[in-house]
Amino acid sequence: MSISNIDEIRFELSSGSEAALSISLALMMFAVALSLKLEHFRFFKENPKIYFTGVISQIIFLPALTVILCYLTNPHPSVALGMILIACCPGGNVSNLLSMFGKGNTALSVSLTATSSLAAAFITPLSIIFWCGLYEPTQNLLSEITFNKLNFLFNTFLILALPLIMGISLLCLSPAFAKKIHKSVSLVSAFSLLMIIILSFIEYFEVFLQIGMGIIALIITHNTLAFMLGYVSGLTCNAPKTSARSLTFEIGIQNSGLGIVILLTQLEGIGGAGIVAGLWGIWHIIAGLLLVGFFKWKDRYVRS
Repeated sequence: MSISNIDEIRFELSSGSEAALSISLALMMFAVALSLKLEHFRFFKENPKIYFTGVISQIIFLPALTVILCYLTNPHPSVALGMILIACCPGGNVSNLLSMFGKGNTALSVSLTATSSLAAAFITPLSIIFWCGLYEPTQNLLSEITFNKLNFLFNTFLILALPLIMGISLLCLSPAFAKKIHKSVSLVSAFSLLMIIILSFIEYFEVFLQIGMGIIALIITHNTLAFMLGYVSGLTCNAPKTSARSLTFEIGIQNSGLGIVILLTQLEGIGGAGIVAGLWGIWHIIAGLLLVGFFKWKDRYVRS
């Protein structure tokens, strides 16, 4: 299959698989709520300037940078949709580990991940609609699939926000019970979500490889700019080295799994966007590990 046909590809799910995917994501958001602690947000009080720089960079600057990149590179509409979708997703938990391994400020990383995960339930759907509306090719693509904004907001609220509210309520009313079931809910949701996504893409693996090779350079460029945005954000707020590194990982690592689920359940599995999300999910881990290695090398070089 040629890359010129990328906008025509659809990753289709059966109604049962789509329902299972939605339930798995809802369980994951429920598990996120059960894991919340006040200490996760302590950096807000310790250094609000750096904290809000990270939040604003994640929610506003990264999607804005992505739309600018789309205008400059003029990708296929479905590819642009995938790029914007990923940019609107919250940071991934992997950023906390990379921040720790890369000698960053882990407390800042945890605070930002917790904040973006909470905000995702309410902001991500609105952000997707807003930023896609600023790039005409994606706006036209969404109109072709009879995209209904109100239905999209309502469905994502049921899948993302409602489980989060329920989890926080349970955490407040019965913290001991919430702690008891948290691990089981997390494992079940993560495993089921991962398996459904893998099985859904196996059928299209050959298409994924053929088309992916044609857009991998754009994905790497997009991800590199995201990492750079995080680091520059740290410089602009005079963050210490460890905090600047954490901002780098936090902006460069996105929850591509959430993007894939939203795509498959709410956006008719638009193929180009799915390939972008899948490639990002693989590449940002590789790039993050390379960055960890660079930071460690730099620290050794400075000491010597």
